Amino acid sequence: MSEKEAVQHVDNAPPGDVKDDVKDEDFTWTEAEETRVRHKIDWNTVPLVTVLYMFCPPTGRNQFLDRINIGNAFIQGLIADLELGVGKRVNWALCIFYIVYLSVEVPSNIILKRIGPRFYIPLLVVGFGFVTVCMAFVKSYSTLLVSRAFLGAFEGGAFPGIAFFLSCFYKRRELLFRIGVYVSAASFAGAFGGFLATGLSRIPEWGIDSMRIHTWRNIFFFEGIITMILGLLAPIWMPHSPGTAQFLTPREQRIAVVRLAREHAADPDEHVEPKHVKRALLCIHNYTCAFGFFLINVTVQGLSLFMPTILNQFDWSTTKSQLLTVPPYVAACLVAIAVAFASDKTHQRGAWLAGFSILGIIGFSIIRFAEDPNIRYMALFFITVAAFPGGPGFLAWAMNNSAGPAVRAVTSGYVVTLGTIGGIVATWSYMEEDKPEYEIGHTINLVGQFGVLFLSLFGIAYCVMENRKRAAGKRDYRLEGLSEEEAVHLGYRHPDFRYII
Repeated sequence: MSEKEAVQHVDNAPPGDVKDDVKDEDFTWTEAEETRVRHKIDWNTVPLVTVLYMFCPPTGRNQFLDRINIGNAFIQGLIADLELGVGKRVNWALCIFYIVYLSVEVPSNIILKRIGPRFYIPLLVVGFGFVTVCMAFVKSYSTLLVSRAFLGAFEGGAFPGIAFFLSCFYKRRELLFRIGVYVSAASFAGAFGGFLATGLSRIPEWGIDSMRIHTWRNIFFFEGIITMILGLLAPIWMPHSPGTAQFLTPREQRIAVVRLAREHAADPDEHVEPKHVKRALLCIHNYTCAFGFFLINVTVQGLSLFMPTILNQFDWSTTKSQLLTVPPYVAACLVAIAVAFASDKTHQRGAWLAGFSILGIIGFSIIRFAEDPNIRYMALFFITVAAFPGGPGFLAWAMNNSAGPAVRAVTSGYVVTLGTIGGIVATWSYMEEDKPEYEIGHTINLVGQFGVLFLSLFGIAYCVMENRKRAAGKRDYRLEGLSEEEAVHLGYRHPDFRYII
């Protein structure tokens, strides 16, 4: 029985009464039941990961409140106190985080797949919060480098880990909106971070004589404490899998498991093996999304790290520069959610990515060539609104077109890994000697937005071409000599698999 027939067929057993001898292929449910299950999952998983991501976000994408607090800390005295103004110390302090971050993403997702998310993801959050607290006590450039490296080690698994966690609960065409909601927390963290940094930096100096806490140190200390508390509480609510979620009845648990098994035609409990890694690494579409994520991340991370500094160069006060970072992030948050919702409803990914890249091109053209500070500030709205939907868009597009949970685990890890390299580029895009105009940094991002437009259009063309070839039977040769079980393991290469465009 097909999935459509199964959903439309009304099971004779009353809700909650599931016979153990009913095989999964014969198990049926109503559309209303599936909707109820999906809504329960929504209310019990998405808010939780959204809050965790806001304080320890992983983009790309990526631990965004940390990016915000160090950006604000720069203009609150961090550079002067730790003598970071010498040479390229600021850039290396930022860069070391990304180097460690990208090296742990794929291994972390493999560990997550094996031991489960309930305790592993909160562990990463607690570790991130603890290191952030420790950063309030650093006294030298070298200790800042060490703390940033440890921060990258804990944060590296969070973003792809949460994305994979959600992919274990939702169908392909349900995923982007949920990822979009929690990733939009990054933009809200940007808005919230500006207010929070302003307030925390004004707390009077306190602490013991050997270590006084003040200005930028308050930012790290209190944000780290909040993050640790959230991480310690998270296992109370975080489910291990759809089949063990306590907020679902036994029947609803089975619906949640079987509906995904039928769509993905794979064992949800499969462990990552070398063949899964190979399949993920040989997918052309994954590289399209990974390089798109990379280019988007150059912009997103550049903004998160340097926006307060860029605004400060408009001859605005430190407080004004911090507070004016808020509106662009609020706009980005709202638009990112709206785009994710519309993308799921229209079953389109590439068209939305291409359209918003044009808005990014306009924004960087203005900020690169305009002179009026108010006009350039307006351009920041164009840029944030264009860039923030891109990270979850490219990641969801890659995961949508990866078959099997093990392959998706590797895909989400390495797409984010390649994307994180964009964060390294971002740290070297805006150099001290280039201020106040930062022409090189803005030019790099302008070219990057053209690259996002090209990759989006290429991804659309590739998916359309592959789907047409499969519909015409030009990929049927891949089934020759294979058993039914071996054919299932073809994943995205199976002739019946269709790419989401």
